[in-house]
Amino acid sequence: MTRTPPLSSQVAVVTGPARGVGALLARKLAERGAKVALLGLEPAELEQAAAVCGPDATHWEADVTDLDSLTEAARRIQARYGRIDTVVANAGIAIGGPLLDCDHAAFSRVVEVNLLGSVATARAFLPALEESRGYLLQIASLAAITPAPLMSAYCASKAGVEAFAHSLRAETGHKGVRVGVGYLSWTDTDMVRGADEDEVLREMRARLPWPANRTYPLEPAVDRIVAGIARRSPHVYAQWWLRGMQAVRGTVPSVIGRLGPREIRRLEPRLRATAAQRLGAVGAGGAADTAARRARTAD
Repeated sequence: MTRTPPLSSQVAVVTGPARGVGALLARKLAERGAKVALLGLEPAELEQAAAVCGPDATHWEADVTDLDSLTEAARRIQARYGRIDTVVANAGIAIGGPLLDCDHAAFSRVVEVNLLGSVATARAFLPALEESRGYLLQIASLAAITPAPLMSAYCASKAGVEAFAHSLRAETGHKGVRVGVGYLSWTDTDMVRGADEDEVLREMRARLPWPANRTYPLEPAVDRIVAGIARRSPHVYAQWWLRGMQAVRGTVPSVIGRLGPREIRRLEPRLRATAAQRLGAVGAGGAADTAARRARTAD
């Protein structure tokens, strides 16, 4: 069996690193000695995030849904460092609310960024990972395991990336590339805080059964992800209890299908009254993606 190289000898690429999981993950990898390349949309935030990752860190502006810019970034990163050992497909956005209240373009953009952006990331970086016999970690979510009402875009996209990563693991394993899936529950990030600004969505989440109704601190979650990257694990769980969800995931849709309608019926008048508040992606990351998309349209 090929020995996994220590993080201190690796070059790691992290997408969506302007804040939250991506920014802290890049810093933690750099603290373990990795050379990190940050890849995202916001130049000022990327520069700031890279600055705390040490002198060997670099940042590159690219939209994960733009295969050409991703491929060029992959080429330039490999030329800069000589190799790429680990890629973390972390970039993602979210919207909330009933399907018929969601703007179709915003819904589609969640799927485009989260799922097709992950596909484009893998397509751009797999040649380098095949050369290094490296590791691709796809960040998924509890939403890949437990479908939830008012989160259909996010759940569909995260279930998609989970399935994509599992397929890719079998497809690339003979070339020495390992593929992992990372699972997170509600973690203290800009995305979750942005969703919690919606009173109705916040109330519904609070009524979930323990431990799914908690918001978990960011740093321990990222520490678990770093440990999984160091082992090149096929499954990485940012919260301890998520591993146990795999054993019951087959029963979860039926339970939600029975209990969910009662909750939605109770919330429906308030959801209808506040529908205009949830037309776009949540949090600063969602706002940044929306701004970038509008700028491209204007051009």
